Amino acid sequence: MSRQRKPGFAGIALLKALKSGNRYGLDLMTATDLPSGTVYPQLARLEKRGLVRAEWEREGIARREARPRRRYYELTAAGEETLLETLADLRRLSEVETATSPETILGDA
Repeated sequence: MSRQRKPGFAGIALLKALKSGNRYGLDLMTATDLPSGTVYPQLARLEKRGLVRAEWEREGIARREARPRRRYYELTAAGEETLLETLADLRRLSEVETATSPETILGDA
């Protein structure tokens, strides 16, 4: 994924939620505290990039439970790799920010 753009905050949150076992829209909204207007478009982008895959559940299951069908999402190997790379980048950035705090730069000035 070296040349592909890294996901932003919402994408990272969704990839982490999927890695934690959350699988469908409402579940992901609850886990990430993101609104549906963010979650579903972001999931579509992640799916288009091959970072997640999605599959509709069978209609009979939803009918038995008297609810709409759910679309279940799953992290792909590329999605997991992207998540790990992005989190590592964020950790490195955090370390740089800590090392370049005003106190470190200015010293006793």
